[in-house]
Amino acid sequence: MVWVLTILFVSAIVLLAVSYVKMKQSKTEEQHHIEQVSISMTEELLKVQEQLRKIELDAEITAQEAEVSTGEQRQLIRDVLDLHRRGYSFDSIANEKQRSVQEIELMLAPYVQQKNERRKVANDS
Repeated sequence: MVWVLTILFVSAIVLLAVSYVKMKQSKTEEQHHIEQVSISMTEELLKVQEQLRKIELDAEITAQEAEVSTGEQRQLIRDVLDLHRRGYSFDSIANEKQRSVQEIELMLAPYVQQKNERRKVANDS
């Protein structure tokens, strides 16, 4: 009788250990799957954001110029406008695209909003 109880107690402990290990394995598999889904969603989101940025740039180019001669010129304007919006200076854009600073300024002129140099005075009548 003692042997039977000992065997049952040992088998219960073994089964408890096996179930703990199985639970831990399934948990890590679920975490791995969640990470994979998260990574793929992040990649898709980045692709969509890039496409949206290109569409916005194209829309602004189209609004400013009704007629662009070639696709290469449109791509150049898109790249230059993108660099300008990211905060690059005219000099660095000119160096990047191997163009003159004046050419870059002329290219960006329709897209750059002129800042009003005067400030409004609060007590101005």
